[in-house]
Amino acid sequence: MRDDLLDLLWEGLKETLYMVAWSSVFALLIGIALGVTLVVTERNGILAAPTLNKIIGTLINGVRSLPFIILIVLLLPVARFVVGTSLGPTAAIVSLSIGAAPFLGRIIENSLKEVSSGKIEAAKAMGATPWTIIFRVLIPEALPALVRGITIAVIAITEFTAVAGAIGAGGLGSLAIRFGYQRFRVDILIATVIVIIALVQLIQFSGDGVARSILRRRRQL
Repeated sequence: MRDDLLDLLWEGLKETLYMVAWSSVFALLIGIALGVTLVVTERNGILAAPTLNKIIGTLINGVRSLPFIILIVLLLPVARFVVGTSLGPTAAIVSLSIGAAPFLGRIIENSLKEVSSGKIEAAKAMGATPWTIIFRVLIPEALPALVRGITIAVIAITEFTAVAGAIGAGGLGSLAIRFGYQRFRVDILIATVIVIIALVQLIQFSGDGVARSILRRRRQL
């Protein structure tokens, strides 16, 4: 019974890590694009485009307003088109990435807005191009806040994988539902919860450590 539990947990953990890793990468790429665009296109921004800003902001709010379980169902045809199936960890990555990207975009937007406007104005006065300001001023200056925000987003994606497990995505969430709950295996249910908690704590600890390291290096300069 113990070997069975360990095998199931190990398989579920591998699938969860697979989903979290790839979903975080894709969500981060989309989220950075969204967050940066929202900041630079706002009124009086370095690439001011209020209409575009409003459109993107509305789309983000629309996606974020949907409960994740509903969003997964709506994106099943997209997952089937992209990867050829709507079941399994790979298919779930499509829904997880699209579902987490708007959330991550708002986090990145708020982190970038913490950068002092004086530093941006100083860069403009020195003749820096918008792209230079974005990659040499905005992102580097906001890096500690960005790391903390990304950490929160990765934890949210980890939680989303548990929800995705309810509709055949696999991973620890599916393990808890199919074996722990439906088959009345309390040992599996408890063990799965413990593993998920440990995984979330590890992600939070790692993110906080990276953010502190960045701040420590800045103080030493």
